[in-house]
Amino acid sequence: MRSALTTLAVATALLSASFAARVSGSTGPIPLNCNRACLEGLIDQYLAAVVAHDPSKLPLSEDVKYSENYQMLRVGDGFWKTASGIGNYKHIFADPEFGQVAMMGTMREANTTILMSLRLRVELGRITEIESVYFKPGGGGPNNIEAMDKSGKPEDIWFTSIPPAQRLSRQEMIAVADGYFTGLQKNDGKGINGTGTYPFTNDCHRIENGAPTTNAPRPPNEKPGTINLFAMDCLSQFKMGLYYVVQSIHGRRYPLVDAERGVVWAHVVFDQGTVNQGVLSDGTKHSYPGFNRPSSILVTEAFLIENGKIRRVEMIGPSATYHMNSPWPGGLSGN
Repeated sequence: MRSALTTLAVATALLSASFAARVSGSTGPIPLNCNRACLEGLIDQYLAAVVAHDPSKLPLSEDVKYSENYQMLRVGDGFWKTASGIGNYKHIFADPEFGQVAMMGTMREANTTILMSLRLRVELGRITEIESVYFKPGGGGPNNIEAMDKSGKPEDIWFTSIPPAQRLSRQEMIAVADGYFTGLQKNDGKGINGTGTYPFTNDCHRIENGAPTTNAPRPPNEKPGTINLFAMDCLSQFKMGLYYVVQSIHGRRYPLVDAERGVVWAHVVFDQGTVNQGVLSDGTKHSYPGFNRPSSILVTEAFLIENGKIRRVEMIGPSATYHMNSPWPGGLSGN
């Protein structure tokens, strides 16, 4: 009996020591039952610490992992040294069940407005993962950073609370988001499973780096018959087969599911630039002149899902080295 008690005491002491080492830090721990309000407050705390250039203002785990545009750094390096202010736009997503919180928003750096996607993971009362992606002026692709900053917040439909009985399961929501990437990569106009269907609502709309890339007004001087990708709706784009330039979508990860609001947060890598000519699904030959330099896009994408269909998409995605691989575990290869 005494031997068993001694063994239990040693095991308890080791566990306590391990926990203490894990949660050591300069600020108090995060509540273990951190709910949506708690997680959203953590985003504000994080942004304030970054602007103050002071990691000690955060409840960090000793083994916290931190990345900027897929480069692993020490917390306090990189943007921590150059951040000059918090922007006006902030869109927060929370996943209390899995201890995840994320944000898309604007920040200030060197008198310039930039876009940032941010994901934090909380374990045992401390931040254990910080994943940040930055899109800066001149970063390539469609963008309107200032318009996003001026708007201040996304559409109200992102904040609708879904009754528990009407919510899809975590796996069902991730499957819908993953189907988006599968359909885009296949690019054959035949739907995700060859049935001709894609998971979009009739009013589906997408914003990339602050700029609308669906349903955009056509220029008044546009020639009749011009194929204008950004003027199309989500479904028409996929059915037309205009994404042949994207040759691979790899490293697919879905670390956060905001079940209450019907949102899936995704990280993936688009490989493109090796092909700039193709045949559309209706047989029309098409090309993207000058699109002939291999590169990748570090895509952070949030999908608002309603009744099993995607209604809104918000994306931040800077250019990166061709076929860059994620330093974060759990990525799925493209289908």
